[in-house]
Amino acid sequence: MVRGPQLLGELARLRPFVDADVERAWDLVQDPEGMRLTGTSASFTREQIAAWVHDVQERPGRYDWAITSAVQRDGELVSDEMFGEIVLNELDEDARSANLRLNLLPNYRGRGYGREAIGLVLGYAFAADGLALHRVSLDVLDINPRAQMLYESIGFTVEGRLREVYRDGDRWADAIMMSILEHEWEPDGDIV
Repeated sequence: MVRGPQLLGELARLRPFVDADVERAWDLVQDPEGMRLTGTSASFTREQIAAWVHDVQERPGRYDWAITSAVQRDGELVSDEMFGEIVLNELDEDARSANLRLNLLPNYRGRGYGREAIGLVLGYAFAADGLALHRVSLDVLDINPRAQMLYESIGFTVEGRLREVYRDGDRWADAIMMSILEHEWEPDGDIV
C-alpha cells in the first residue's frame, strides 16, 4: 500500500519511500547536527532503519515522503536519490489536524528544498481533494532559530513553548509550538 501521492515542485520531488532509500535514511540518523536540531535522542540499527523504510508507507495515521530532486534533463529525472524526509504524522481525521516533521541531509539544508517540500505537503494537506485538513502543527527547538524563521515565513504562528523539554548536550532546549490553519495557508504559485 502506498500512502500519499508523489508531489512535484521546481526543486523537490516528494515520493513514497522505496527499499533503495535505506542507505540515505541511515545517513539521516547518523547526522549529529540533524539529530540535535530535531531533538532526536534515540539511536537506531541499520536493520531498524531498513525495516522502517520497507513498511513506513503502511503505517496508519501518517504520510511519509522521501525528498528527492525534481531536476529533469530531456524529460527524465536527473536523480532519484533521497536527501531528506518530510512527514505528516499524528493525523486526526476527526479534528482534521496533523503534525509536520522535516529532516534534510547537511548538504541540502539552506538551499530551498525544505521550503518547497513544506509548501508541497501543505498544499496536499489543505486541499479539498487532498487530506482536507484544518490545522497542521509542528515543534521546533529554540536552538534552531533558522528553522523557526523559515516556518514563520511560510505562515506558521507561534502558539507556545514547552520549557526544557529536550536535552542538548549538557543543557536543556525548549520546544516552540507552531501551527498553520487552512485559511492562513497561501500557496506559492511556483510550488503548488
